[in-house]
Amino acid sequence: PRPKQPLFRRTFIRQWREHRDLTLEVLADRVRAINEALETTHASLSRIERGLQPYSQLLLEAIAEALQTDVASLLMRDPSDSQALWSIWDQANPGERQMIVDLAQTVTKKTGT
Repeated sequence: PRPKQPLFRRTFIRQWREHRDLTLEVLADRVRAINEALETTHASLSRIERGLQPYSQLLLEAIAEALQTDVASLLMRDPSDSQALWSIWDQANPGERQMIVDLAQTVTKKTGT
């Protein structure tokens, strides 16, 4: 049998789950504890991770809370990419973050000619 192709947009739910060192079962338990109305199973989370099942905004919000991140990160950020700007930002202390902002502003500053 051929593997099923993703039907839905890619997410980084699996990467965030693995980053937090959680199994599908534990994540499903956490999601249900956050919102009892969501009858989420580890099997449905697996299908969502593989792009085989759609997700709702309500479910994404519960998953994000369970993974201690935000919805945007589930859709756009791979926490396993240590070279990504967001990963560098997350590891920086407040003083270093200000330096990152200052450098970014310097690099992107338009010079008049």
